[in-house]
Amino acid sequence: MAGLEPLYAWARPAISRPQDALVCGIHWELIRHGYRCLGTGDQPGPDEKKSELLPAGWEANKEVYTLRYKSTDDARELLLKAIMVEDSMILNVMDRSSQKVSDVTLAVADYINPEHLDDFHKVYKNTEELRTRIASGIIAPFGAPAGKARKEPEPKEDVHRDDNPLRLPPRQPMGTRAPSRPSPLSPFAVGGEDLDPFGGRSGGMIVDPLHSGVPHPGIDPSSGIPGRLPPGAVPPGARFDPFGPLGVGRPGPDPDHLPPPGYDDMFM
Repeated sequence: MAGLEPLYAWARPAISRPQDALVCGIHWELIRHGYRCLGTGDQPGPDEKKSELLPAGWEANKEVYTLRYKSTDDARELLLKAIMVEDSMILNVMDRSSQKVSDVTLAVADYINPEHLDDFHKVYKNTEELRTRIASGIIAPFGAPAGKARKEPEPKEDVHRDDNPLRLPPRQPMGTRAPSRPSPLSPFAVGGEDLDPFGGRSGGMIVDPLHSGVPHPGIDPSSGIPGRLPPGAVPPGARFDPFGPLGVGRPGPDPDHLPPPGYDDMFM
């Protein structure tokens, strides 16, 4: 309940009973939802001004607390009466313009620790439930001023570096392999493999029948030349265009060496 702590510290000299602390918490919830306090009593007094603080003498009557509130957009004015009945507090709220009334009953012991009135961090309990009861029983029936309810600051979302296709990727430390990335359907991916000497990306325009280090058992890089390449001539993972057709000892004639059907038919 951010903001209630300084209010409670300011009002602490007037808080002597558990119901005083509960009224203080209810008051702050109204402030959070776009209302300001005008004063005490059923009728307006001279030179009243809207304030986030509790008015002087708000705790004078321990049996019936009477406070008046006005929305920050001046659209509505509420008359709040908090009536103590044994160990419970009955909140009776009326919109003075429409005469609409709403009631909420709260058990004081459910939200206040009476032995910790001097310690703000221990005096309130079940604060989320209290906020929900006030919002549903008082704020919702009359409506909060548009756009005036106080909200907790929301953390800003992190912007991922990869969201910008024009941003250069970070440099990789020496001796490490660039991370492999899937082939995106983005025009900015064209030629991406040509920028990666390790062959860990796709989308390049360099002939690479060995598919950048993907293991292919049986592929002989010496195909197409007499003899064999020395060991290590083609490092693992290197992009290499073999000298001839891949594989050795392929059975049958090469389909590329056969004439197409009807090649001697002048009408084809």
